[in-house]
Amino acid sequence: MADEPSFEVPVGLFQDIEDLKAQVARLTAEVTRLTGGADGGAAPTGEDTSPEAGNDEDEWKFPPFVLLLDSPEYEDELRALIEWVEGVLVTGYLAEPSSDARWCHRWFEHPVAVARLHACWLAWQELTDPATCGYTGPSVWHRDHLDPCIRELRAAGGPFAGCVKGEHQIDHRLPGTVPSAWRQGGG
Repeated sequence: MADEPSFEVPVGLFQDIEDLKAQVARLTAEVTRLTGGADGGAAPTGEDTSPEAGNDEDEWKFPPFVLLLDSPEYEDELRALIEWVEGVLVTGYLAEPSSDARWCHRWFEHPVAVARLHACWLAWQELTDPATCGYTGPSVWHRDHLDPCIRELRAAGGPFAGCVKGEHQIDHRLPGTVPSAWRQGGG
């Protein structure tokens, strides 16, 4: 049968399909959770199901941005972040620091570095799980999160600009104290 068309499928298409399947599974689970479970019944109306409402079964499961945490949650999150940065990033991605690629061994004392690395870590947690992101998650993480984060941190004008090999300088970029809208109640 010479009239039959050829159905060669590019290899990348299979990865795209697996990514879509993983996204559909993740979204289906989220819809099920938000609508009250497997029976499809909606959550009761008029009931506050927000994480702040204190519902044990619907407790917020994703950590908020690290700079919004108070003690002891901040210290716990920072400790976990330090483990990840020192165990994954420093050993696997950072070459020897230089004037063109700065790094501070006391990076955790630089709030800008903590904020950027925490955001990168949160993305890593999501994008390295094939069940939620498919096969292309790690590639997306490198391109969209790791590379820009490291580029900003190691730039000549980045948070480590005053730190040179063997010396740590935290005061070089800190502005005066500014009241934080994050920490104060409404206006």
